[in-house]
Amino acid sequence: MRSSSVALIAAFLAFPALAAPVTPAPVVAAERAFAADGQALGVQASFLKHSAPDGIVFAPEPLLAKAVYSQPRPKGVELAWWPLWAGIARSGDLGFTTGPYTADGKPGGYYFTVWAKQPDGSWKWLFDGGPPSDQTGAAPKGSDVAYARPAAHQAGSSAKAMDQVMKAEIALHAAAKTDVQAAFLSVVADDGRIVGSRRKPPTGRADLEAELATRATSIAFAPLGGQASSAGDMAWTYGAARWTAGGAEQRGHYVRIWRNDAGGWRLLFDELLAAPPLQAPPVQAEAVAPPAS
Repeated sequence: MRSSSVALIAAFLAFPALAAPVTPAPVVAAERAFAADGQALGVQASFLKHSAPDGIVFAPEPLLAKAVYSQPRPKGVELAWWPLWAGIARSGDLGFTTGPYTADGKPGGYYFTVWAKQPDGSWKWLFDGGPPSDQTGAAPKGSDVAYARPAAHQAGSSAKAMDQVMKAEIALHAAAKTDVQAAFLSVVADDGRIVGSRRKPPTGRADLEAELATRATSIAFAPLGGQASSAGDMAWTYGAARWTAGGAEQRGHYVRIWRNDAGGWRLLFDELLAAPPLQAPPVQAEAVAPPAS
């Protein structure tokens, strides 16, 4: 009897009491305000206004958004976007949204934004960028937003969560070196999404398998950063990726959302974004000594 009580106490300590589920509505509202400012203020001003101090974009390498958008730039294309899927941590401090975007009225793909609640209570984005996914059949602007279900467990702190997520990433990356499809299918949540190609965002297992079939069978991933919610139930990560296609070396970056599910950390979202080849530095000519006089 006593051993049973000890076991129950140990289990209680291992899994902190779950915070009540929080609706992603504040994240959706932040995204819609961002999109409205994109129309009213233009890309540069709206991205500066809504990005967090540590927010990043791939340009094409990971750079602080404040630095990228602080530089004078032409007006550029007119962007419009709207959320159709969103999620939030139980602690209400980390979330995401994704949905279609258009450029000068033409379909551009699906954006993906990671949001973090700031000390003053406002929401600012930590990452913004997405693949050229097919928008055919997507719900129009102003449609209801589907919500990802909340996590089943929480690690109790951001630090503990990131330690666990990094271990999950290391295992995923090791498996992806030999079989990308099997590696991702073993960790993706049953309601998870994997994107990156021009296919429509997946709605089921068959779509996930079809999306993964567009990727190389072997990819080398290297983590670069990310953060977890204070409850330790959700985390976002990003990093570099290298693979071979058509006999040529390719490169890009990944962005992920991990959720602390009943079976452990599962991949709720993953996108692989291709990047142009790195420019080799110019070759410096060797100094030639003048002829002896």
